[in-house]
Amino acid sequence: MAWIDLSVFLLLFTLFVYVFATVTITSLHKVYLAFHFAMMLWPFCQFAIKATANTELQLFYVKLAFVDAVLLAIGWLFFTLFLTGQTLIRRIHISIIIPALLIIPIIIINPNAMFVLPVEGGYVERDYGTLFWFTMIILLGYVIVSLFIMLQALIRDNSTRIKNQVKQVLIGMLVMTAFVLSDLLLNVAFPQNQTVIQGLTSFGILFSAIFFVIAIHRNKVFDIVTIAHQDIIDTIDLGILVIDDNEIIIEINQLLSPYLNLHVGDQFDIEDILPQETQADMAEPFIQAYQEHPLERTEIEVVYHAIKDSHVHIQVSPILVEGSMVGRIITFQDMSELRSLIEETKLQNEILRNRNDSLITIQQELSRTNLKLEQMAVTDSLTGCYNRHYLMQQLEQDINQNLQDQIPFSILLLDIDHFKSVNDNYGHLVGDDVLCRTVGIIQHYLRQDDILARYGGEEFIVYLPDTEQSEAEILAERIKSAVEMNTINISKGASLSITISIGLQSNRTFASDPSMHSETALNEMFQAVDEALYQAKREGRNRIVSTRLTHPIT
Repeated sequence: MAWIDLSVFLLLFTLFVYVFATVTITSLHKVYLAFHFAMMLWPFCQFAIKATANTELQLFYVKLAFVDAVLLAIGWLFFTLFLTGQTLIRRIHISIIIPALLIIPIIIINPNAMFVLPVEGGYVERDYGTLFWFTMIILLGYVIVSLFIMLQALIRDNSTRIKNQVKQVLIGMLVMTAFVLSDLLLNVAFPQNQTVIQGLTSFGILFSAIFFVIAIHRNKVFDIVTIAHQDIIDTIDLGILVIDDNEIIIEINQLLSPYLNLHVGDQFDIEDILPQETQADMAEPFIQAYQEHPLERTEIEVVYHAIKDSHVHIQVSPILVEGSMVGRIITFQDMSELRSLIEETKLQNEILRNRNDSLITIQQELSRTNLKLEQMAVTDSLTGCYNRHYLMQQLEQDINQNLQDQIPFSILLLDIDHFKSVNDNYGHLVGDDVLCRTVGIIQHYLRQDDILARYGGEEFIVYLPDTEQSEAEILAERIKSAVEMNTINISKGASLSITISIGLQSNRTFASDPSMHSETALNEMFQAVDEALYQAKREGRNRIVSTRLTHPIT
């Protein structure tokens, strides 16, 4: 019957790939994927036990399966804490996982076969000893604690979102628990006529995983940012359509579904949003303005006769970042009611005035939302400094002028030394705090025109316009020293100090080569400063290394 567990394993693996490929991976998704991987290990081990005749290998897979069960119990607890949004995970005492950590060597050593012993010389059929039941009691305790945390979240938390997602996962957890307990009772504690019911625990894991995946896909119970963003967009009393600079739809709210048959990812065509009945003398100027003047706002009022003769005001506005258009926002405002009010008697003027005030307020809120969207598009959400995309745009704009006019500029590439050990030893929250404080120190020494951007993980890049290499080296030394002297408090009485390595590159170092394309020059400069950074790491870190390109770039 090994095929039962193998089939369950393959189905779980398929679900794992599906979740990984179809959702936006957040921290909570990472926790779930790790937990899902642990669930996959149990049916795999059950299959492996039956698939080999080697007694030692059978025993190895038995032990591995139950070590995985211990990890699943711990995973349940931490997954529950993440799911319910508890800050307890930072305060949780190490003693809560000590019992589980003590069980693992017991399972591995199997002293005097008190955990598991073979039947008829093999472990396909096996008996369990006293330590097995001791292990099951402890694992049941972890399940009870997880259930208690979920029930407390349902009772105390006022957030509908958290309650809904806890309910979804709680049902999946109860399904798995019911199958595991059935396996223990029917196959271990009270077997019937020595007949083993195959795959109970494996099927329990599969059914609960299926339920989790359905909940993730349909209800997006873990995708908090997407839920919040979509709620805001869908509750605004305007139809909103957002396209990028390649005319691809990246956002469309529910209010537009009666008017347009468009979806996220579709190629946008301005003519698609206009009713076929729109008069040519109105449509052509609007389309021409849209195509020939993309940096200007344009608008039109049309009538959708198919939807109760709805009068809709359409406005197209560019999304500008530092003067460059990165997309457009197209708003659809239903003017039918407003037109009806205008056509009524003068007694309705007061109502019309209030409606206009409301519309103005909505437009102001939309403008503020646009500003926030523009800011989000160019900044790193954790540290608040610019992101890599914005920096590359700025450099591509500046480098041609710098090369032509022989204007000096320098680039610093900074990396926090041994940052992985900070996350491993103190947790990702402390790691995030280290990143933010390091950014604050760097920004303290920068000028108004300097640009600091997060280049990746713990790497940051500083663009210093109109700066000679000697000036850049002085600034780099100040930043390095300030970071090294800074002390970060991580808990009561405990502190942490870090260092950074810096690669430095200036365009003044090289001879002029006007024939080199700016993009090639920029790529070589980034490659050179990256090599300088890695040289600083190789030489012991906490140092500054300047280098030269093999080709001239100025």
